Amino acid sequence: MCVNYAPIISSSALHEFFDVTADGRLLREFKASVWPGYAGPFIRQSELAGVGDDAVPVRELLTGAFGLVPQWAKDETFGRQTYNARAETAHEKPSFRESWRLARHCIIPAEAFYEPDWRTGKAISTRISRADGKPMGLAGLWAPRRLPGGELTHSFTMLTINADQHPFMSQFHRPDDEKRMVVILPERDYSDWLQAPASATGDFLVPFPAEKLQSNVPQQSLL
Repeated sequence: MCVNYAPIISSSALHEFFDVTADGRLLREFKASVWPGYAGPFIRQSELAGVGDDAVPVRELLTGAFGLVPQWAKDETFGRQTYNARAETAHEKPSFRESWRLARHCIIPAEAFYEPDWRTGKAISTRISRADGKPMGLAGLWAPRRLPGGELTHSFTMLTINADQHPFMSQFHRPDDEKRMVVILPERDYSDWLQAPASATGDFLVPFPAEKLQSNVPQQSLL
């Protein structure tokens, strides 16, 4: 599972690679490393897309809490347990099934994500990114939540798949644990993912090629 990641907080990168417009002041409020409960950017299909107005953007960038919080949750701390959604069971789990059923697909723009490497016998936080240096578009689900005072908030989760046989991602996590990995979408699939119906969700949940990923240990992990 992925507990923390580095979000894209460059307005120019968001425009170039994800075709969304972002307020630079808003982006500066995001932390360089997002953990469950932290605010992060996510991209969804605009609710006004398809109305026939060419001035309406197809995609929009929103702020949400990392960790999906459904409407029925008691409070925002619920998201500390729902930052990852297993692709095999998300359609039936109470926390995720409405977002899955309504095809609330989103893209989480990330520079990298972090996983623990246990091959030395202890967990070493390792930064994983694309080998070509491009940003990652991670597949996720999002949810709206209306607070008692009327304020509308959003949250999101990363979809994960089995990685036991993945040449690269199988080296992370505890030796006896199931290996998991986030879904890194190819750029060509961004629009299709955001527009796909629930019946097609599984078609996008495939492993990213191992040779297109790279890892390095952050400096603080070596101290």
